[in-house]
Amino acid sequence: MEPLEQLGEKIAGALAGAVLGTRMALGELTLDVAPAEIVRVLTYLRDAEEFRLLIDICGVDWPERAKRFDVVYHLLSLRRNLRLRVTLAVAEDETVPSVVGLHPCANWFERETFDMYGVSFSDHPDLRRLLTDYGFSGHPLRKDFPLTGYVELRYDDELKRVVYQPVQLVQEFRDFDFMSPWEGAPHILPGDEKAAMAPGVASGGTEKK
Repeated sequence: MEPLEQLGEKIAGALAGAVLGTRMALGELTLDVAPAEIVRVLTYLRDAEEFRLLIDICGVDWPERAKRFDVVYHLLSLRRNLRLRVTLAVAEDETVPSVVGLHPCANWFERETFDMYGVSFSDHPDLRRLLTDYGFSGHPLRKDFPLTGYVELRYDDELKRVVYQPVQLVQEFRDFDFMSPWEGAPHILPGDEKAAMAPGVASGGTEKK
C-alpha cells in the first residue's frame, strides 16, 4: 500500500464522521469531508499531521447536482513534502464554516470563492466581493453565467460618475467553417484546404494572380 493511502486511512480513522471518503487523484490524496466538520478536519491536519500551510481555496460548479458546488482546500506540509486536497460539497443555499480563525490567509480565499461562485462562509469577518465591483450582478465562474455578463459599466460625462447599463453587443459575429487557419487571406497559403477545393481561388474569394 502506498504511504499516501496509509495516511488517508489514518486520517479517516482519527476523524470518524467528519471524513466521508478518501481517494487518490493526480498523485495526491483527496479527502471528502462533511461541510460542518471542515474546521475540525483542518485543525487536525494542521496540528497532528503538520499540514500547516493553506495554499488555496477554490470552487467547482456542477450545475446538474443537488449539492451544486465543491469547495476545495489545498494544503501543504513542508516537513513531509506532501500536498493534500480536502473537498466538500454544498448546495446553493448552504453555508460553509469559515476557517479564517485557523488559517488567516483564508480571508481572501473565501472572499474570492464567494465572489466567483456565490458560496457563503459563516462567521467570516468581512465577507464581501473581492475581484468584482460591490454592485456587480451574479457570480462569473458559475457555468450558467453568460460570457458577456449581465451589465456593462462606463463613465458618464454628464452624470460625472460610473453608470451601469445592460450589455449591448454592437459587433456582428462572423461564422467560421474552421476548414482553413487562414480564413480570409488574400492569397493561398500552404496547408489551406480550400485551395484544393477551389483551384485558382484563394480562401478569401479572390482569384489567384
